[in-house]
Amino acid sequence: MTQQVKHFIDGEFVAPTGDKLIAVTNPATQDVIAQVACATAAEMERAIESAKAAFLTWKEVPVSERARLMMRFAHLLKEHQGEIADIICRELGKTVEDAKGDVWRGIEVVEQAANIPSLMMGETVENVARSIDTYSYIQPLGVCAGITPFNFPAMIPLWMFPMAIACGNTFILKPSEQDPMTVNKIAELFVQAGAPKGVLQVVHGAKEQVDAILHHPDIKAISFVGSVNVGQYIYKTGTDNLKRVQAFAGAKNHMVIMPDANKQQVVNALVGASVGAAGQRCMAISVAVFVGAAADWIPEVAAAIGKVRPGVYTDPNAAYGPQISPQARARVLSLIEQGKKEGATCVLDGSDCKVDGYPNGNWVGPTVFSNVTTDMEIYKQEIFGPVLTTMQVGSLAEALKVVNDSPYGNGTSIFTASGAAARKYQHEVEVGQVGINIPIPVPLPFFSFTGWKGSFYGDQHAYGKQAVRFYTETKTITARWFDDDIPVSGPNMSINLR
Repeated sequence: MTQQVKHFIDGEFVAPTGDKLIAVTNPATQDVIAQVACATAAEMERAIESAKAAFLTWKEVPVSERARLMMRFAHLLKEHQGEIADIICRELGKTVEDAKGDVWRGIEVVEQAANIPSLMMGETVENVARSIDTYSYIQPLGVCAGITPFNFPAMIPLWMFPMAIACGNTFILKPSEQDPMTVNKIAELFVQAGAPKGVLQVVHGAKEQVDAILHHPDIKAISFVGSVNVGQYIYKTGTDNLKRVQAFAGAKNHMVIMPDANKQQVVNALVGASVGAAGQRCMAISVAVFVGAAADWIPEVAAAIGKVRPGVYTDPNAAYGPQISPQARARVLSLIEQGKKEGATCVLDGSDCKVDGYPNGNWVGPTVFSNVTTDMEIYKQEIFGPVLTTMQVGSLAEALKVVNDSPYGNGTSIFTASGAAARKYQHEVEVGQVGINIPIPVPLPFFSFTGWKGSFYGDQHAYGKQAVRFYTETKTITARWFDDDIPVSGPNMSINLR
C-alpha cells in the first residue's frame, strides 16, 4: 500500500481528509513512493487556530527554555542526520553526500537559534532626560508561516521555523508537495525535543493552501523560497494583506575568472558549483565570465565537467542525481535546444543522458555552452539544471557590467590572485553575496542570507540577526519614577521630555 503523508496539526500527525491527492515519485524510477493529500479548508483553519492558541502560552516561555529546546532539537537532528538524508535521497534523488549536507546546513541554523537569548537583547539608555530612562524589548509577532521549495527539503524549512519559534512565535509550515516526507521526519524530531503542542504545524498541499496562508488574518509574517514568478506573487499578495513577507526568488549567479587565478582551483570550483545537486540550487554558478586570456581554459573546464556523471544515490560514484520531475527535465532540455538555435556553441551536450538500469529517470547530463551572449534565453533564464554557460570579456570592468546588468543578485564569485581586483569586485558588484575564490558563498547562519534585486523581495533576510528582526517587534519604554521630594511642576505643554 502506498504511504499516505500525514499533516502535523495541533501536536499530532493526522490522517488527511482531503480527496485531492498528489503523487510523490522517485525521480530516478518514476515509482510512486507516497501520496500527499492537499489540506482542506477545515484542516488549514484547525492548524492556524492551534498555532494561534499555542502562541498565548509559548510567548511567555522564558527565552532560556526556548534556547534549550533548540539545543535538544539540534542534537536529535545530528543523531538522525543519516536517516533524514536517506528520505531526501528517495524522494528528491540527491546523492548521499549532498543530502547530508542539506541536513547539516539546516542544523547550523538551529544551533544559531539556540543563541536566541543574546539575539533578543534590547537596548537601554539611562537619563535620556532628567530622571527619565528609555529601554526596549524585542517581542514575537504571533503566528508566522513558511512556504518552502523542493530542492532543499531539510535546510530551507530549518532556515525558517527554528528562528521564528525561538523568538517566541508559533509557525505554520507548507513544504513542497514534491518531497514532503523529509519535513514530517523533522517535525517528529522537534516533538521529541520537547516542542509544546501547537507550536509547529505542518500542512501539505499546493497553491490553494498557499493562498489560504496569504489571506488568513491571523498569520502575521510569511517566509518563502522558490521561483521568481511565485516569489513576486507571494510578496504582492502577502503585503496586500498587510503581512510581513520575505520572498527569496530566482537567481543567475556569475563566476568571474581573472587570468591570474589558479587554473586548477577554477576548474574544480566550476565543476562542483555548476552541475552539483543537478544544478537545482539557487546559488549554483550557471554563468562563468572569463576575462582575457582566462578564456583559454574553457576547453579544460568542459573536459573536467564531462567526466562527471549522474546516477542514483545508491551509486557511490554518482556525482549528482536526477531532475525532480519529468517536467523539470523537459524544461532543461528545451533550454539546451534553445541555446543551440540561438547560436551558442554547445561544447558538451548532456541532452541524451542515460543511466544504466534506470531508463525512466529524469536524467540530464552535464552541459557546457560557450560564446553565450546576454540576449540568449539560456543566459536570461534560470535553467535550474546541470548546465554551465560561458562568456568571454576583455576586462574586469566589462565583467562587472555583465553581472550588474543582470536583474538578479543572489550570489557571485571572483577567482583571482589580485587583492586589488577582488576589492574592486566586492565593492562594485550589485549582488548580495560575494565569494572571493569561493564559488558558492552561502554564509554561515550567524550572518544572514542576503540576496539582492530580483532574487529577493522584502526588507529582512533569512537567518542571522535579520531573521530575528523579521520575526519580532520592538517595544520601546520611556519611564520616570517620582521621588516624594521632587517638586510638582505645572503641565508640560510641549513634546520635550523634562
